Amino acid sequence: MSNSPFDDEPMLSAGEPATEAAAIAPLPASRQTDTKRLFDRITAEIGKVFVGQQELVLGSLVALFSSGHILIESVPGLGKTLFVRTLGRVLGCHFGRIQFTADLMPSDITGAPIFDMKTQEFRFRPGPVFTQLLLADEINRSPAKTHAALLEIMQEYRVTIDGKSHNLTRPFLVLATQNPIESEGTYNLPEAQLDRFMFKLTADYPRAEEEAQILELHSRQVDVNERLESELTPLTTPDEIVRITKQNAEVRVDARLIDYINKLVRLTRKWRQFYLGASPRAGIALMQSARTLAAFAGRDYAVPDDVVQLALPALRHRVILTAEAEVDGRNVDELLTELIRSVEVPRL
Repeated sequence: MSNSPFDDEPMLSAGEPATEAAAIAPLPASRQTDTKRLFDRITAEIGKVFVGQQELVLGSLVALFSSGHILIESVPGLGKTLFVRTLGRVLGCHFGRIQFTADLMPSDITGAPIFDMKTQEFRFRPGPVFTQLLLADEINRSPAKTHAALLEIMQEYRVTIDGKSHNLTRPFLVLATQNPIESEGTYNLPEAQLDRFMFKLTADYPRAEEEAQILELHSRQVDVNERLESELTPLTTPDEIVRITKQNAEVRVDARLIDYINKLVRLTRKWRQFYLGASPRAGIALMQSARTLAAFAGRDYAVPDDVVQLALPALRHRVILTAEAEVDGRNVDELLTELIRSVEVPRL
């Protein structure tokens, strides 16, 4: 029987059709490894303060331990800031938040040289991007040049000012959000920039019992900083996260599974309802994240279910519907689900 904290959530399975509402969840553990034990402790500790949103929690952890970044589509008020602060406390990492606005400039996030009156020289003042867990709230509200600067940092893990590079401390995870219901005053992220995100996760309203638990936990006007300090225990360190990330790269992926990933990605480029299919970066994201999900389940090898469970988050922002499909009211996740069903799952 699985020890996953998400056992009550529906799981995608290679032997079953994918569903839009299914959450990412590690398969039953084959053995209790150090990574599996750490994963279980982290998710249990997060659950003391942050309720529900299993796809967000697990997707963020998979991306973090795979050196990726995530785009979150959700309405306001679902606790994304609380989640990042909780994650930072539990992981022993620094966290920060940037509220993207129409007048936000690249230097506002990267930092800029300032003149030091004492030394009579310019020195670099680091911006808020110099952290380890960064919540980029409503990223599509800033001009293109501003979120382009952030996306460059996500790729290079450094900031270059006046020809001098300033490296960011690893690990570095960006959780960028966008509101699905507002379009006024927003700038859509180009497809080339969306492709930089490992996952696009959707956060929806909590279930009735989860919302009741949220009301019980967070309606007493207790200072959040005090709760985070008193109720949560740091369980790991940035150095250990980097070490486990490198260790996860050793998880075995069978040649038949590589072929399966390749077929899924390439089929998006031929699917009739897709105007634009996924790039090779989608296959790389699926490979990396499947290794991490396997490690979370206590395995040193990936299986098709790891890939199937991560396919929607890894592909949904990398494909574009045709005009006909949009007119017909088709949904990206529904079409991707049909695509995944059509590819034969390898038996390993």
